[in-house]
This record gives sequence, C-alpha cells and structure tokens, in this order.
Amino acid sequence: MNASPPSLPPPAALEVDDLTVVYGGSVRALDDVSLRVPGGAVVALLGANGAGKSTLLRAISGTLPLHGGSVRRGTVAFGGMPLTGRPAADVVAAGVVQVPEGRRVFTALSVEENLRAGQLGPGRHGRAAYRETLEQVHSLFPVLAERRRQAAGLLSGGEQQMLALGRALMSRPRLLLLDEPSLGLAPQVVEQIAGIVRRIHERGVGVLLVEQNAALALRLADDAYVLEVGRVRLSGRSEELSRSDEVRRLYLGERPDEDGDEGGGPEAGAVTVAAGPRTLGRWAG
Repeated sequence: MNASPPSLPPPAALEVDDLTVVYGGSVRALDDVSLRVPGGAVVALLGANGAGKSTLLRAISGTLPLHGGSVRRGTVAFGGMPLTGRPAADVVAAGVVQVPEGRRVFTALSVEENLRAGQLGPGRHGRAAYRETLEQVHSLFPVLAERRRQAAGLLSGGEQQMLALGRALMSRPRLLLLDEPSLGLAPQVVEQIAGIVRRIHERGVGVLLVEQNAALALRLADDAYVLEVGRVRLSGRSEELSRSDEVRRLYLGERPDEDGDEGGGPEAGAVTVAAGPRTLGRWAG
C-alpha cells in the first residue's frame, strides 16, 4: 500500500516580473522576462540552447551568484514573499527547490544518505515528518528503497534522476524547478519520469519545467513560455502552443501546411507574442 502524501502548505504562485540578468557585470542573459506559475500548476519553459532557461532557474533558486550572474533589475516572488537576492537556503526554506540539469547526485554517498541530505537541516520538520516524507518518496521511487544502501554513483542514469527528484522532495517543496529531467535518458525511462512528474503535480506541488523535449513538456504542462535570446517571445496555454505553426516547426520537428490547414497560426488560440527586435516568422508582430 502506498504511503499517504504528507501534508503540504497551500499552493502558492511564483511571480517573475521584468527580470534582467547579467553575467560578469555586462553580458545580458535575460532581458525583462516576466512569467507566472500559478499555485500547484505545471508550467513549461521552452527555447533553444543559450536562450536563458537555466539562467532563469538560477535567478529564481538563488544560485545565480555561484555562476557569476546577478540580477540587474526586476523581481522574483513566491506566495507574495520576495525572493530576489535571497540566498539559496532561504529560497529552499520558502518551498522552492531546484533539480539541476545533469542530476548531480552525491556519487560517493549511498542512496539513503543522498535522500537525507535533502532534508532542510536537523529537526526542520521533525522525525515523524521525515519518516512520512521518506515513505512517500519511496512510494514514488520503489527502486530507491530497494537500493538505499547502494552508492549513488552505481545507479543508472534514470535511477540517478529519480534520486535527484527524491532528494528534492525530501525538503517538502511547494514548487519544483526541473532543469532537463529527460536529458540523456532512454525513451521508456523518460515516460516513467513523466509519470512521476504527474504524480508530484497531483500532490499539489507546482513545477516549472525546463525541457528540450518540447513534445513532452507541452504534454505535461498547463501553460508554457518560449524564450528566445533571453526574452519571452511566446506564451499561452500548452495545448494552444502545441497547435501553433511556429512551435510545431521550431520545437516539435513538424512541417505544417503553408495555408495553416493543420490548425496552426496565431489565430488558433490564446497565444501571446512579445514585441522585440527579433522576429519569429509571421508572428513578428
């Protein structure tokens, strides 16, 4: 029998307003980016390599200074609490936890020790809450219970991704920042990870999902944003974006008919196109 999910605080919204980020004091990586993750929702963030997706997650999670970046202007808030400029530990304590690209588990530690490292310090939630959360993580990832004494470095790539997700869940987050969870995984493992993301969402945990697999991201998400060279170029409901000609051509590898008979085009739904110096085909504003 699966463990019942631990009690969670009510869902909270993430608000990013007019965020501009630079590296080295001069290289602009994000330019006036605004987005919203409603409480408990899944929102996808799409874009090519170098579009600024990982930079945005770093700015939200408080890890940006570790990469030589800084917020020049704009704000980040979660549940009405300002997070801009707060250290990463404070952001985690507020309920926002990042699972970085490449999994980055502690390979020399056991699976059990990795999960214990995800707790927010001794006594943060109490022993009973720790056991309850651990049982829930094990119900999501039975392999982590089976291999709890095994060194994390001996796990497969898919198992390490599960461990990274489980470690993040040990802090009982209200919002997960997932950076490329399907990267380098076999298709069947990707589908397994997708099912786990759905179950996490069903618990009321919000997800901001950065994913190169656009078809997967749009299938999982309620809303989506497309970043291009550090700016939000498109945004809207995922089902509407998945039917748009530009997204299908650029991110889904499809070739819609020129006359739009396959349902594309900006008139297909509530898709917002941001103004800017660059253009995206006939959505150039």
